[in-house]
Amino acid sequence: MRNRLPELRRERRWSQETLASMLGVSRQTIISIEKGRFDPSLPLAFQIAGVFDLTIEDIFTPDAAKAAPLSAPIRPSLGAPRSHSEGFPREKASIL
Repeated sequence: MRNRLPELRRERRWSQETLASMLGVSRQTIISIEKGRFDPSLPLAFQIAGVFDLTIEDIFTPDAAKAAPLSAPIRPSLGAPRSHSEGFPREKASIL
């Protein structure tokens, strides 16, 4: 995932150590996020957005090269129950 952390830190004149301290993480974590070696957890991403007073989307963008395209459209799974013949032997389907 791409991010704007180095740019945003420089604008505020914060070191990696300063940002790490504000977030309660190690400087190495900040380095790894900035270099794209580590994607932050959702709670950490929200915390990062909070210290910069921005949205997560303002800071992080998906890396298009790494994003896997969907092979088929996603369809809702709520609907009529499946018959016994759809992938389960009759005796196992009755357990379900």
